[in-house]
Amino acid sequence: MMDMFCKLDGKKTGIFAAGVLFGTAGIKILSSKDAKKVYVSCTAAVLRAKECIMRTVSVIQENAEDIYEEALEVNEKRAAEETEFEDESEARDDFQETPVPEV
Repeated sequence: MMDMFCKLDGKKTGIFAAGVLFGTAGIKILSSKDAKKVYVSCTAAVLRAKECIMRTVSVIQENAEDIYEEALEVNEKRAAEETEFEDESEARDDFQETPVPEV
């Protein structure tokens, strides 16, 4: 049995004990009332940031919809102008002058 204690490394055992101590203390600190207040404050800040971001996203989305609608109107107007131009050019092609008789 004594051989077993002689084989134990004091440094490794000390590091293990310190880890257990810090882990236990960490759990106590993280579950304290003060820590809970910090968690609540941080969560509230994150929710406020989310609200601000969502408002910004809504504004950007509305602007994008307006831009899209205006782009559709521009394309429709352009297509109508092209159609009008094509109609005029076809009308010119159909028009043939009658030759004037020579005197």
